[in-house]
Amino acid sequence: MTEFSFDALRRYPDIEAPNLYAVDASDRLILDTAAGALEDAAEGEVVVIGDRHGALSLGAAGLHGVRGIRVHQDGLSGERAILANAERTGFADAIRIGGLDADLVRDARVVLLQLPRSLDALDEIAQTIALSASPDVTVYAGGRVKHMTHAMNDVLNRSFGSVSAGLGRQKSRMLFASGPHDDVERRWPTSQRHNDLDLTVWAHGAAFAGARIDIGTRFLLQHLSAVPHDVSRVVDLGCGTGVLATCFARERLDVEVTASDQSAAAAASARLTADANGVGDRVIVQRDDGLSSMPDDSVDAVLLNPPFHIGASVHAGIALKLFAEAGRVLRPGGVLLAVWNSHLAYRPQLERLVGRTEQMARNAKFTITLSRVSTRG
Repeated sequence: MTEFSFDALRRYPDIEAPNLYAVDASDRLILDTAAGALEDAAEGEVVVIGDRHGALSLGAAGLHGVRGIRVHQDGLSGERAILANAERTGFADAIRIGGLDADLVRDARVVLLQLPRSLDALDEIAQTIALSASPDVTVYAGGRVKHMTHAMNDVLNRSFGSVSAGLGRQKSRMLFASGPHDDVERRWPTSQRHNDLDLTVWAHGAAFAGARIDIGTRFLLQHLSAVPHDVSRVVDLGCGTGVLATCFARERLDVEVTASDQSAAAAASARLTADANGVGDRVIVQRDDGLSSMPDDSVDAVLLNPPFHIGASVHAGIALKLFAEAGRVLRPGGVLLAVWNSHLAYRPQLERLVGRTEQMARNAKFTITLSRVSTRG
């Protein structure tokens, strides 16, 4: 058997920083707790969900000899990190990446789960497992104690007859779920009508803000007119449920709009939102790590409401990455219209990574800026 070490795992191409790690104590606790079940599982009976950079799936393969592991990671950068780590450690043939759907969990008997912070994301995961996994499936779910709540037990109880907690270790804890209900309600995806905007928003569980509209996006919607009227190609970067892309497409009938997000849940939600509001034929939805699939100097305008968390950590890295991507794909004279939490003071970074930046609006919490790429030559 190829020797496995957690030390070989990296976050790359996900954001790397001294306070961000590819593996933590909860990964080790999940694997140690499920060791007996992993040793007994037949090929194809193990599923891993929320495996951030491969610690769970590659640990199951390298430490317990499991093969045919089906893996889902919502974020594309994390998914690519799993595949890179699989190649690096020699276990690429032990795993298969898939979407959060029936095929991922069909007939699974062991599910390893890194608990998401979002209860909605957990609810959709639990629903998917209960509907399609083996009736004798056991879910081994772990997380950091500071991010776990009793509400997680309640969410799991909607889909499973037995939910219990394990002892903690190194500030991590386990939850166990088994006995999927026979009559699990299909709750996801879900939708919400926003009459004030004449808009229907669809969302999968892991999509930021769900079918609601977060206050930063609402603020930015009031200033879409700041985008010049002669643009022909616009990108909603980090699109979430596609609210900005859909509203912009409704207002500018002659513009090609792309909604892009690294989250599989977000991209699927954005497709549903665009379709529900009659612009599905004019909004291109893509799952991408930043805008890696787009060439330089190819876009006239970018809309952006950047996240300021990387997983459970508050970190500016993802916003700076998205600013840099916007600056790269924008044509000379192109603009980035962004909304951000005012206390983060992003203006110097926007000036450096995109171009001349002016404040368009500000309220008690958010700042809206318009950054313009300089014309070259």
